[in-house]
Amino acid sequence: MNGTDRKEQAVRSLLEGTQPAVPPELYGDAVRRGARMLRRRTVLRRLLWFVLAVAVVAFVVWASLARPWVEPPADTTPPLTGW
Repeated sequence: MNGTDRKEQAVRSLLEGTQPAVPPELYGDAVRRGARMLRRRTVLRRLLWFVLAVAVVAFVVWASLARPWVEPPADTTPPLTGW
């Protein structure tokens, strides 16, 4: 019997055997932990949406005040030629 046969036999015996007993308090702990994870995800998701909304509003306010699409006025006057 080689290593592969032994591993296969061990897996078959585990699958064909009785299911292990789960402690009753494990279910309650899992439910509490899962609920806590869902609450944290919900809070994080809402916080990220809020930050995104604030960033969009800040960008719109900055763009309306700074008007980056407008060419800035020239600092020097053009040379006078053709007099």
